Amino acid sequence: MANHSTQFEPTAGGLVLTNAILLYQPEKGGAYSPQQAAGAAFASMHKVEHNDGQPTIAAGVPLTRAHLRQWNEALGRNVAPEILPGNVLVSHPDMLAWWVPEKVRPSYFALSRPPAGLKVLTERTTLPLPYPAHLFIATRRGLGVYALRENQRPTAATPLLHSPVLNVFIDGALCWGNIAQPKALTVASIPAYERAVFDSWSTHPNPGQELTVSGKGGLVRLWDELAAKGAKRFPVKRLKPFDPNVRRNAVEPITLGKLVGRAAR
Repeated sequence: MANHSTQFEPTAGGLVLTNAILLYQPEKGGAYSPQQAAGAAFASMHKVEHNDGQPTIAAGVPLTRAHLRQWNEALGRNVAPEILPGNVLVSHPDMLAWWVPEKVRPSYFALSRPPAGLKVLTERTTLPLPYPAHLFIATRRGLGVYALRENQRPTAATPLLHSPVLNVFIDGALCWGNIAQPKALTVASIPAYERAVFDSWSTHPNPGQELTVSGKGGLVRLWDELAAKGAKRFPVKRLKPFDPNVRRNAVEPITLGKLVGRAAR
């Protein structure tokens, strides 16, 4: 029979195993309905006793919020406090969300297969183009990029739009390519995330992006039109409400609050 036990040893920093948290939930295939199973869970806190160098989990007590606060404080002592700028919406060890106002920015286009009839973006070029206000949600899994209808700080109820940036998939995720992804979710990392979005070369639209804008021509032609006339503001009304499944009509708008809730799971 295989031995699936785990051996715990004191660390070089003088840490020793003192407590264990056990999590309980219904067995698969039990007599619980899906609704009951979703809410049926229990956690207990146990002291760890050391006998002849071998740790043993002792009897426990129900896990309380006081326990969680105690360990949250202990585990967070190495996290340096930060002063948050006004554009930051969420700052959490596993998530960083912020927004940027609309702006005319240097844009980098090197379309691998430019469609016929383009006026400006037929060759590799860099030129100033207007971008709508944007929302960014960085997690351990990557970076979500979304456009905002209004040029103002969003709230939990703010509905989101698809970003017109070519390097963004229709689910909002940035296509990193060969760009190095920042390792920290801190305010200091924000410039690196923004450079990855705005300062990288746009070579082609991602699958489905032609469905994220209204009007004729699709996303590439929209950028070409803006470049040809030297536009100073992005036509936000051309962007469709954000929905990862753009081929169906959204039942209700996806808001900042809903997206943060999903990203936190």
